[in-house]
Amino acid sequence: MSGDWSRYWCSPRPGLEAMHAHFERHTYHRHSHETYSFGITDDGRQAFTCRGAGHTSTAGMVLAFNPDDPHDGRAADELGFTYRIVHIGPELVSGALAGFAGRAAGLPLFAEPVVHDPVLAGGLGRLHAALLGGAPALVADELLDAVIPDLVRRAALSGPAARGPRFRAGSRGAADVAGQVAELLEDDYRTDHTADSLAAVSGSSRFTVYRAFRAAYGMAPSDYQRQVRLRVARGLLSRGTPIADAAAETGFADQSHLNRWFVRWYGITPGVYRRAAR
Repeated sequence: MSGDWSRYWCSPRPGLEAMHAHFERHTYHRHSHETYSFGITDDGRQAFTCRGAGHTSTAGMVLAFNPDDPHDGRAADELGFTYRIVHIGPELVSGALAGFAGRAAGLPLFAEPVVHDPVLAGGLGRLHAALLGGAPALVADELLDAVIPDLVRRAALSGPAARGPRFRAGSRGAADVAGQVAELLEDDYRTDHTADSLAAVSGSSRFTVYRAFRAAYGMAPSDYQRQVRLRVARGLLSRGTPIADAAAETGFADQSHLNRWFVRWYGITPGVYRRAAR
């Protein structure tokens, strides 16, 4: 029997969420977050792919994902892994860095998804404990404002992060094709598009669309559309929308269909997220 468990927490203000979990059998589907996501592996070994390479995080290591940074995740062995993760919106990162001397303008970019730094792990652990432990808001804010500059100073590149396509899209034309398809999937996310309809909107072949999109966004167009649907569903759930209604409004076949993909993406059920957000 699986020993999987998870706890999820959402701040009353947007852009700050946290989870503590242990997974033995759960496997994350390839996905990304709109936030920066910083994790700490407490125990065990977590394996994942990110930015075209495989990685393993063990006890004490820090995970650092940029916004829209596709990755997956799973236990590296049958013993599973326990980890903590804090999701921090770009606007909170920008606010904490306001007036921070000696860094380039714009949002930071973390080049390595796994960082071995006990100081950063300690700071993130204290922030995570405060968030899930119900610490006073001022205490949590002070820890957040201390952790973010530390993360940037010790682990980020000097240049700003770029939003949108983050991968090698080849030619400028290929990047344009991927961007046109992404715009369609974001604007018309409820429609069950076909490979031919994506090719038509971009004026390219089906093969060109698929190759350009994977290169630019790190996932297939079908996964990108599903992710858009899930993000919209999260917003609806956070406002108290019933799960069945959120499923219908975002193009899922039914509540169980939304539930299945929500778990594969986020490691928790829509019900758990809705209660945490409310």
